[in-house]
Amino acid sequence: MQYGAMQLLSMFIQSRKIQHQSEHTLDAYFRDVSGFIDFCYQKNIELQNVEASDLREYLAFKVEKDQLSSVSLQRHLTSIRQFMKWAKQGKHLEMTPADDLQLKRQPRPLPGMIDIETVNQIMDQPAPEKPLEQQLWLRDKAILELLYSSGLRLAEVQGLSIRDIDFNRQLLRITGKGNKTRVIPFGGKARQSLIEWLKIYRIWQGEFSPDSAVFITQRGNAITPRQIENRVKYQAQRAGVNVDLHPHLLRHCFASHMLSNSGDLRAVQEMLGHSNLSTTQIYTHIDFDQLANVYDRAHPRAVKKE
Repeated sequence: MQYGAMQLLSMFIQSRKIQHQSEHTLDAYFRDVSGFIDFCYQKNIELQNVEASDLREYLAFKVEKDQLSSVSLQRHLTSIRQFMKWAKQGKHLEMTPADDLQLKRQPRPLPGMIDIETVNQIMDQPAPEKPLEQQLWLRDKAILELLYSSGLRLAEVQGLSIRDIDFNRQLLRITGKGNKTRVIPFGGKARQSLIEWLKIYRIWQGEFSPDSAVFITQRGNAITPRQIENRVKYQAQRAGVNVDLHPHLLRHCFASHMLSNSGDLRAVQEMLGHSNLSTTQIYTHIDFDQLANVYDRAHPRAVKKE
């Protein structure tokens, strides 16, 4: 049975939805692939007749029209490649020219880094004088503590609900990328900050249910990702820290500090929710002294230092 290109795209999206890919990822797939299908339609090119040169022309068109970065360009190509690979496996296409096209990959930069003294300067700064600012600080501090205590992504903090927190065992149930769930610990300071914040929560909103968002605005709405970013940045400025602080930087600091103190890359991978260890290696780095110490302790032929 022959299907039109948009029908195939709809089937492809449905197959990805069954695999529990996030709405954000599905939207990106649809946007990227439908753009290519529209381009083919305007050029009067059937999907089964697409060649690598057509795909190259489309990507060049997107760069010129939308000023795409190399990262966005790579995402476009990956989306189209995944779609055509799926179509070939389902015998809707005979070949996938996207496999023949390779973009020059840009090296992934290491995120910045701040030391533990700077983190402490932000977390332990005095509360503001005004009562309302004090309440906002207690909420913001709980957010900051969780970002650093457990290495959460911005969306994971924003989506946290009351039922996800086990105060007795100090565990969080996190729904991460691809709707994958993991259970991770959080520290004593984060626990205390959450308890103090929930006292303010009751003042703002009254009682809460298990499904209530943990972090809300004064009006009782769930705080947005942009609001979290702005408040994180503001609290760093208030502490007098000359750092452009953002949630992902605290996630990276969590990973780096955990790894430098434990050397356990696999445990850090689990807590960060990375499916591939190579991703964890990009977000973390061990200094050479740490590597040497691990080697000296672990390798049977290492020369022990006296």
